[in-house]
Amino acid sequence: MSDCLFCKIANGDIPTEFLYEDDKVVAFKDIEPQAPHHILIIPKEHIDSALEINDANCDIPGHVFMVASKLAKELGFAQDGFRIVNNCGRDGGQTVGHLHFHILAGRYLQWPPG
Repeated sequence: MSDCLFCKIANGDIPTEFLYEDDKVVAFKDIEPQAPHHILIIPKEHIDSALEINDANCDIPGHVFMVASKLAKELGFAQDGFRIVNNCGRDGGQTVGHLHFHILAGRYLQWPPG
């Protein structure tokens, strides 16, 4: 999508330092961190939200979790724990219309989140 912020980041149109990149996803630091470690993992393919997961792209969420595990180990917060969040739709808190997952770590994360 030409006007999608996350597509522009994934395509390199908006310079961003990637913590991880492969043929399916990119990961980078959130610009408004809510925890000492706040990483976004986004698919390179434009998928509007979790509501658009189907037979053709259902491998993406599993891949995201694999990347999250890899980053947690590499960045040193795996043992203390972390949270993976996906917001879906307006009431779910989704502010960018591109499937993305937040990795939050580095502090105790309260429940419920709010």
